[in-house]
Amino acid sequence: MDIVIIVIIFVACLFVTILGHELGHFVIAKRAGVKVEEFGIGFPPRLFGIKRGETLYSINAIPAGAFVKAVGENDPTVPRGLAGKSPWTRLKVYAAGPLANIFLAFIFLTAFLMLPTNVVAGEGVMVNSVMENSPAAEAGIESGDIIVEIDDKPIYTWGDMQRVVNSAKEGEEMRLIVHREGKQLEYTLQPRFDSTLQRFAIGVLLCWNMVGHVDEDSPAYEAGISPGDTILGINGEFIYSSESMSSILQGIEPGEEMHLSLYQGQEEDSVTMINPSASEEEQLTLEALGIEMRWVQGASIEQEHHPIWKAAYLGGKYIINFPALIVESIPLIRAEPDKALVGPIGAGQLTVEVVRLLGLGNALFMAGIVSMGLALFNFIPLPPLDGGGMLVAVIEGVRRGKRLSPRAMRLAYTIGTALLIALAVAITFNDILRLIRGESFLL
Repeated sequence: MDIVIIVIIFVACLFVTILGHELGHFVIAKRAGVKVEEFGIGFPPRLFGIKRGETLYSINAIPAGAFVKAVGENDPTVPRGLAGKSPWTRLKVYAAGPLANIFLAFIFLTAFLMLPTNVVAGEGVMVNSVMENSPAAEAGIESGDIIVEIDDKPIYTWGDMQRVVNSAKEGEEMRLIVHREGKQLEYTLQPRFDSTLQRFAIGVLLCWNMVGHVDEDSPAYEAGISPGDTILGINGEFIYSSESMSSILQGIEPGEEMHLSLYQGQEEDSVTMINPSASEEEQLTLEALGIEMRWVQGASIEQEHHPIWKAAYLGGKYIINFPALIVESIPLIRAEPDKALVGPIGAGQLTVEVVRLLGLGNALFMAGIVSMGLALFNFIPLPPLDGGGMLVAVIEGVRRGKRLSPRAMRLAYTIGTALLIALAVAITFNDILRLIRGESFLL
């Protein structure tokens, strides 16, 4: 899909999340009797506006979100001003924006889960690698094994694998049928609950292919590809079968660079090779690259979708588990903060990569993630974020309405604003640097 179209879709989704955020503030402020002078779509300069009652509804020139301008936001002496309301009323107004984003995330994720999505299905699923001390390692599962059946249930997709394993009860054994080098083997193991994934798991990383052999002094050998690696994609296009790989290779011109994304062990890496073909008539093949591959037989793209009730359940479950997933991901955030902490530019790049790899419907998934991220960010108890206003409201509520001193408030807002500006500059710089370097989140 054209990158321009994806960027436009991302900007539209980002606009909706910000608009929903401000609309949450606006609705609750009006219901609380706060005088709202202006509700603006976009940022000034103003193009035009229509006044209804006491509020001006404006369309502005910079399409970067929306804003709510309430009277007396910092001055409690202003009649019907926000600052003059009780602490608990202000708490509701400040919380309304992030809560609106959580609701929007639920809508986006539910819609995404209802859409037909492309999944790869084959005659089993291949094991890329096995985690140390995992149930799979203890049972004897090895890299390259193809799991075809669990407890008499055939396995065709990664989703099948997750659903069957997650149906386990604590301490209950499962029987796996595995194909290994033409032999059928049987193993028993006990899945364990993974707090990061919030489900039962057996400790395997799955794939659809594996490099079986690499010729010495071949282009693949010189690029650092080794037996046991999994080729995830070439030039941003997903690899799942011999046919899909051959189709991509045939479209690469002689002398053209190929960017391959790999699983090497349990780490994702990327390598670059040059098409060694001498002419356009000579089609690029795996043999020319010096690679022999092993595939899951019969792998193909199929479509699946969830009914609305299940989509809503799964969307709600994802949102409930979202904060826990972030906490569990702290070690990964520390290891790669440049990929974990992103701004609008980084989120846009990630959306482009996800949509190009997995399809247009995944824009809804990314919109849900962005909306949840915006909600959690605004819940941070730091002025001038909504969480900072909520913290002040709670403190003053506990003090039975006794306000914090104007000096303390100015100091808190000055420090908070400085920290947020520094963070925004650092994240934006990192996002731009990633684009300049040509680095990616996925392939």
